[in-house]
Amino acid sequence: RALAIDEASFGDAHPDVARHLNNLAQLLKATNRLAEAEPLMRRALAIDEASFGDAHPEVARDLNNLAQLLQATNRLAEAEPLIRRALAIDEASFGDVHPMVAIRLNNLAQLLQATNRLAEAEPLMRRALSIDEASFGDAHPKVAIRLNNLARLLQDTNRLAEAEPLMRRALAIDEASFGDAHPDVARHLNNLAQLLKATNRLAEAEPLMRRALAIDEASFGDAHP
Repeated sequence: RALAIDEASFGDAHPDVARHLNNLAQLLKATNRLAEAEPLMRRALAIDEASFGDAHPEVARDLNNLAQLLQATNRLAEAEPLIRRALAIDEASFGDVHPMVAIRLNNLAQLLQATNRLAEAEPLMRRALSIDEASFGDAHPKVAIRLNNLARLLQDTNRLAEAEPLMRRALAIDEASFGDAHPDVARHLNNLAQLLKATNRLAEAEPLMRRALAIDEASFGDAHP
């Protein structure tokens, strides 16, 4: 309804219309209606490019959203140039060490990891981690996310001894931030347990898996996927 009101009030090509299109597209994406979401995202991008120019942060946001949708539909080759363009816009707009740049770096690194270009992904993840540590401090949940992502990449390159302390640090941050029974803590427990399992430390892994299970059962119920 908000979309229809703004289209009637401002016309089809107003930035407020783009904002509502993007919000609706995100909802459709969240409900797995990706084919419906994509044209809305593309229309929002076209409106913002026409309104603000090709190098505006609003355009970077639209590019990133569309790229994430394309990744969700396994169209990685289409997504990559959009993520790179979003990164370049935000670096030019905010500077090389802004938290928004860290988000774009992480998204690009995740795509590179998905296409098995791990050597390209790693320095981007490390740069994103460094930006967020400088921006938020060493014990912020955003830092825990970056640590976890880098640790998973190190696992993929069989550098388990390097990955383990990063996972333990991410776990400690989220326990301190959210408490011992938060779903994010369960995720870190499970990741650490999988690493311990891969290094044949099964007796250490089991209690972590049991604790993660108990947290998720309490958080989501016994029948949650």
